[in-house]
Amino acid sequence: MRTKPDIRFTPEAILFPVVLLLLLWLVLWYELRFGHNLSRYGVLPRQWTGLRGILFGPLLHSGLPHLWHNTIPVLVLSMALIYFYRRISWSVFIWIWLGAGVGTWLIGRSSYHIGMSGVIYGLVAFLFFKGIFARYYRLVALSLIVVFLYGSLIWGTLPLKDGISWEGHLSGFVVGFILALCFRESIPKPKLYIWQREDYNPEEDAFMRQFDEDGNFIETVREESQWVEDHTLGKTLPNDLIEKRPTGDRDVE
Repeated sequence: MRTKPDIRFTPEAILFPVVLLLLLWLVLWYELRFGHNLSRYGVLPRQWTGLRGILFGPLLHSGLPHLWHNTIPVLVLSMALIYFYRRISWSVFIWIWLGAGVGTWLIGRSSYHIGMSGVIYGLVAFLFFKGIFARYYRLVALSLIVVFLYGSLIWGTLPLKDGISWEGHLSGFVVGFILALCFRESIPKPKLYIWQREDYNPEEDAFMRQFDEDGNFIETVREESQWVEDHTLGKTLPNDLIEKRPTGDRDVE
């Protein structure tokens, strides 16, 4: 059975991104206001203490420029996720959050990895590939928009710059792609017309019965003996109805 696309606005499409961003800015404000460096709570690859960074690492940023560059993508991508994939949005977001952290812990350099970049790359990959797999025009359009806005992020998955956690970017991107495959059953399907259904039988279709095997229109001619003209009512009625119609004078309004 094909499911209808569940694409509609809900308050959480705005509420969740806003609350998440407030939390990110609150954490950075706390660090700057009280002079605390919370980077030790980031992902430290292949160290047991670094596992806590899987949960806390995305909440931490190195400074205002770092957080500012992540703010708009987090807002736009998380809103798109909830709006277009409301029923699976929470599961996808949590898996990207955890998966990007685990991947960084496994393949990352021996340094503290912090920031929402891994989650952002996961959202970009999921929204892009999910829309392509869906073949639903709204979701394909979303994929094209994502590529237009964030297509250049693909270079961030390569070790081109020092001090940039390309391992976190790559981990998030891979996780997003895998989730786009795993959640295939939840892809909205385009609406099927009656003639596209598997149980469609053209012989039972009143419209199709008007054509022969070669597609030629079959003209049906009514027998004159079955119809008479009712001049009083100004329309054609069957004989049996004319016989049963009461006679006598009628008032005309």
